Amino acid sequence: MNVTTTTLSLTVADVDASREFFCTHLGYQATMAADGFASLTRGDAAADIVLLRRGTEVLPPEQRDQQAGGLILALTVIDLDAEERRLREAGAPITMPLREEPWGERLFQLTDPNGVVVQLVEWATPDEPAQTEEPAMHVISPDAKNVTESPNARMTGLAAPSQGSSELST
Repeated sequence: MNVTTTTLSLTVADVDASREFFCTHLGYQATMAADGFASLTRGDAAADIVLLRRGTEVLPPEQRDQQAGGLILALTVIDLDAEERRLREAGAPITMPLREEPWGERLFQLTDPNGVVVQLVEWATPDEPAQTEEPAMHVISPDAKNVTESPNARMTGLAAPSQGSSELST
């Protein structure tokens, strides 16, 4: 399988309201639109979105009355703080404030007029390890005293009891 594009198809009650939300707040552009239908895209790696009006006959009968519920569209972004500030200033409906999870995920959520939850995510960078006084590993550079040559090979001994090694080394 060779996937060339990812598209999320959402069944909503008001296609125009969701289209406006995604275009205004999240930078999507409508590439096609008709009564009860819109196709949205961005110029980056974000999934394309197709919006279908609930009840539309293009869907199989068992799917026509379903709507996007329990779904979270997660978009990983750079500079989450700036995005949260921009969206708050624009009056976007932020429904879960910015927070950081114990596993390093920073996120906040918006909810569109049809109840579609969009989560913006940024992964926190782990803190730099503390610097120690001693190096974590002692490096021995080869010199003439630890090189052995034979007619078929040249061997450099860097870790041996004769070199001062008392532990397993590589």
